[in-house]
Amino acid sequence: MRYCGEQGCKNLISKGRYCADHKRKSKRTNNYRHKNKSLYNTQAWKDLTAYVYERDKGCCQRCGKFVFGKKAHSHHVIPVKIRPDLRLVADNVKLLCNVCHPIVEEETMEKYFPEKKKFDWKL
Repeated sequence: MRYCGEQGCKNLISKGRYCADHKRKSKRTNNYRHKNKSLYNTQAWKDLTAYVYERDKGCCQRCGKFVFGKKAHSHHVIPVKIRPDLRLVADNVKLLCNVCHPIVEEETMEKYFPEKKKFDWKL
């Protein structure tokens, strides 16, 4: 048993560095909260993304940069919300880098969901 690592704390702990009151929160957060999360964990999706990676030869389809690992993102050309039947069709998925994916995603949202207007900051 030893004391908590927080300065001035007298709580005894058996493992770790801090007591329950001072335990540090994990900085790792998952920024992507998809309704289609169950799709992205299936073996069919993993096989499709592997095929798309090989088909596109590991290059981003927007900027042409070679990407691999977590920087290689698969993007649905027609969103799953619009055409759920095309979610596992290879022609509807393209490879993008982590820089281009948010840009293309924004363009896709503007094209298929024009009613979602951004706030006009000009006052």
